[in-house]
Amino acid sequence: MNRQCIALLHRAILGVILFPLLVAGPANATGQEDAKALYGIGYLFGEQLRELELTAEETEHVLQGFRDQLLGNEPEADPHRDMDAIRAFLDDRQARRASKTREREQAYIREFIDGGGTLTESGLAYEIIEEGSGDKPQATDTVEVHYEGRLTSGEVFDSSYQRGETATFPLNRVIAGWTEGLQLISPGGRIRLVIPAELGYGERGAPPSIPGGATLVFDVELIDIK
Repeated sequence: MNRQCIALLHRAILGVILFPLLVAGPANATGQEDAKALYGIGYLFGEQLRELELTAEETEHVLQGFRDQLLGNEPEADPHRDMDAIRAFLDDRQARRASKTREREQAYIREFIDGGGTLTESGLAYEIIEEGSGDKPQATDTVEVHYEGRLTSGEVFDSSYQRGETATFPLNRVIAGWTEGLQLISPGGRIRLVIPAELGYGERGAPPSIPGGATLVFDVELIDIK
């Protein structure tokens, strides 16, 4: 957990700070294509730091630390000695974000159930769109599926339809919500799964596409049982 947080911080600092430094006047030192590339590097890395939801004042502290390191200035504090404080800050921000996400996602699940969905004992919510025919898969089976995965905001983070090919995998090697949900339909069937974080990617999520505590919405079509 802590190692993951520190790695996130390293990636995030690199990206967020590169942005203002590189765009301050890149055309004077580099060509336009280099400037675009450098801007892109800063922007993409900056996506990581957004998860910390820093205030403007907090962002300035991060910027100052990066500038001091980059320019060889005397540091105001020794981050190696302050590693416990860094870990505590990152853990706190992750917990805050996950808590807010969880509240929002629980409301989404309640609305889904009120609209006709079914809630299982584990906390999985689902709606069978088409039953299919034949035997239902067991957890130990390998299945072939087409699917689209979305956040509750509607943002698509994964789609076999977009890739233009089905996916095949052992049903007991995926997130728990999939393992449970796919056993409810037969080949040719389609189901919508609303998977809470505890049956998905948990409090850590799968950054940057899946935030911690996120509920996932999957539309899945069971093509075949291998």
